[in-house]
Amino acid sequence: MARKKITIVGAGHVGAHAALWMGLKELGDIVLVDIVEGMPAGKALDIKEASPIEGFDSIITGTNDYKDTEGSDLVVITAGLARKPGMSRSDLIDKNSGIVKAVVENVVKYSPDAHLMVVTNPLDVMVYVAWKVSGLPPHRVVGMAGALDSARLRAFISMELGVSVEDVQAMVIGGHADEMVPLKRYTTVSGIPIEQLMSEEAIQRVMDRTRNAGGEIVSLLKTGSAYYAPSAAVAEMAESILKDKKRIIPCAAYCDGKYGLDGVFVGVPVRLGAGGVEEIIEIELNEEERALFDNSVKAIKGLVAELNL
Repeated sequence: MARKKITIVGAGHVGAHAALWMGLKELGDIVLVDIVEGMPAGKALDIKEASPIEGFDSIITGTNDYKDTEGSDLVVITAGLARKPGMSRSDLIDKNSGIVKAVVENVVKYSPDAHLMVVTNPLDVMVYVAWKVSGLPPHRVVGMAGALDSARLRAFISMELGVSVEDVQAMVIGGHADEMVPLKRYTTVSGIPIEQLMSEEAIQRVMDRTRNAGGEIVSLLKTGSAYYAPSAAVAEMAESILKDKKRIIPCAAYCDGKYGLDGVFVGVPVRLGAGGVEEIIEIELNEEERALFDNSVKAIKGLVAELNL
């Protein structure tokens, strides 16, 4: 059986590390694309040279030519400018929407049957851009955010309690921004509600840290933003699609009627499989959660309204 073909556009830290994680998982053969001459080929070769040590047989190549992406099953878009200290996600809109538009036009030309996964920030706006430009059905276009935000919340809870990350389940919905909504009612440790294990103050602390997690890393690094956890989240979602695992993962998905919304991409729990976003799962939200979620959606709609498409 032929291996799956994965294209990653943007061979910076997130893209290159996503290629490494996916190679380690042997999800398919991987093409790294970037406009910088030689750079994607160099990174791909470096990863390939690690494969005998780690024992993976995925073929990894790098290119500056979109023709080499032809026939991809999955295209991951990480291309774009990273946030710098003091820069808001909305500052990125104009520049990154232009980049995403150009990328999508190129990849769809060569891989009209591909699934698109958008990682570029501001995430919820860029996945909308990718969908509009691609002309693809919305179930084949998804944004990576909730997987990362939920992983961060799980990490912080495990650090706070001194328990294995494997036993922590958490759910973060809404936009990938300061208005994201970590759901404490849907956060458990081996099925035990978090309220039974942590004080309200401690819960609030980890929820706030989750909302600010990206900014915390930006301020520590000084030059650049997070890439290990974002790229691992990309690989987690890619695995669920390419292996048809049907995992329930919060993703930026197109809600048209679901959650009472009218045609907006926002982070909600979905069943992710070979059909892409196979189902949007409508979880029950209490009054407070609903208000926070609606506020997050409003912020996304405000940014989408600024687009020049």
